Amino acid sequence: MAHRIDFESLFSLEGRIALISGASSGLGEHFAQVLSGAGAHVVVSARRADRLTSLVQMLRDQGGKADAITMDVTSRESVRDAFEAFDAQFTQLDILVNNAGIANPPLRFVDATEDDWGPVLDVNLTGAWRVAQEAARRMKQQRSGNIVNTGSIYSHVSGTHKADYNVSKVAIDQLTKNMALELARSGVRVNSLCPGYFETAINEKEFATEQGRAYIQRLVPQRTGEYHELTGPLLLLVSGAGSYVNGASLVVDGGSVLSPV
Repeated sequence: MAHRIDFESLFSLEGRIALISGASSGLGEHFAQVLSGAGAHVVVSARRADRLTSLVQMLRDQGGKADAITMDVTSRESVRDAFEAFDAQFTQLDILVNNAGIANPPLRFVDATEDDWGPVLDVNLTGAWRVAQEAARRMKQQRSGNIVNTGSIYSHVSGTHKADYNVSKVAIDQLTKNMALELARSGVRVNSLCPGYFETAINEKEFATEQGRAYIQRLVPQRTGEYHELTGPLLLLVSGAGSYVNGASLVVDGGSVLSPV
């Protein structure tokens, strides 16, 4: 006999504690609203404490539970201090959305310097590794947990003038797979969410140029994504709805990877 699926419970995050890095703006801020709206107690983190304060107040005004912890992912000491502050307030960590990231303006590979290359890899890859490692240690001990690393369309396709960013996101995809393999039998799932072209503080100036607008028109969907179009994919990965999804790289790009330009 067929039974009715309780979709609300399937995607519910009631009773879960979620930590989101890079939450002070853009996708991270949206992810915080999504998890809070699904019932999670959200702990937002980033370097900019003032932005976190306003985000926490907004989430609370919307009826959610939220707190903030300042964390600079480029500093091992800052990451450790942030997790110690988390431990002082919470007894469990159910969800990590590992989202901190930066990008340089478009730059040819041959013209890039170590000062261009280094910071992008330090934030996008090494910073993500630092945060994931601290979270995974706690989740492994409690034998449950869920990590989502923010990848990119460039985890799957290439593109000119962004070698540093592309390399960092390809590496995130491989890091996700390795983490998933090592942690699976500890009850911890690890996946990556790979957005296509969404306007953020990183790219909004580029997309506003004539060249940027022309580039968007050459994409398969001929538009950038709307933040709400990441809501369902994120909830799938962090909730019981995705309980058998592990080591996956979920691309949300309107089909742009089908015909990269």
